[in-house]
Amino acid sequence: MGGFHSVPNDQRYRELSEKTGFSLDQIGNLHHRFKQLSHNGNTLRRDDFSKIPDLACNPIRFEIIEAFFDKRNFHSHGEEGSVEEIGFEEFVTIMSYFRPPSLHMSEEQREELRRIKLRFLFNMHDTDSDGTITLQEYRHVVEELLSRSGALGRETAKGIADAAMLEVASISMGHMEPDEFYEGITFEHFLKILKGIEIESKMHIRFLNVDTTILCK
Repeated sequence: MGGFHSVPNDQRYRELSEKTGFSLDQIGNLHHRFKQLSHNGNTLRRDDFSKIPDLACNPIRFEIIEAFFDKRNFHSHGEEGSVEEIGFEEFVTIMSYFRPPSLHMSEEQREELRRIKLRFLFNMHDTDSDGTITLQEYRHVVEELLSRSGALGRETAKGIADAAMLEVASISMGHMEPDEFYEGITFEHFLKILKGIEIESKMHIRFLNVDTTILCK
């Protein structure tokens, strides 16, 4: 832990530690990175993230950046919409979604963490905050991931995205008649689609020069 930077050991940071699961030393490391990104300021704006080289070439950089400014991810119940800037507390809260499970978690705690992480992923795809991931939203993410790789053209990527969405619809909704309209994936459908897929320990983030695979107790 010698590489971590300390932060004042006051009540604010102790509460932030309890809220996110990060230790005070880990929060110190994140505080140092926050100050770097904000040029020693007290808030971060979207432009601060846009200038990160590793993020610039990420095909879903827009969704990642927006996740940091999405009120739904701040652990405040019922809040929707986005903000123009975030403080350190919001920054650490978002980073906590990428924190791997602790080895000492109970099954109940691990399941709760999984649900929280999946809700975060769902929010990233539900870009209009209407509670469903529509064909257009899903298509955008898949197209970007495939076409930006350089291996596939835009039309080919679009065809794969459409086919994938139909498969998702069949999993979440079962058999559909030809004249039925698929409104999109709800969060409960999202949980069903990813049931049995271990994802909670695979959500890592390195573009901030903070390797969250080491941010666990």
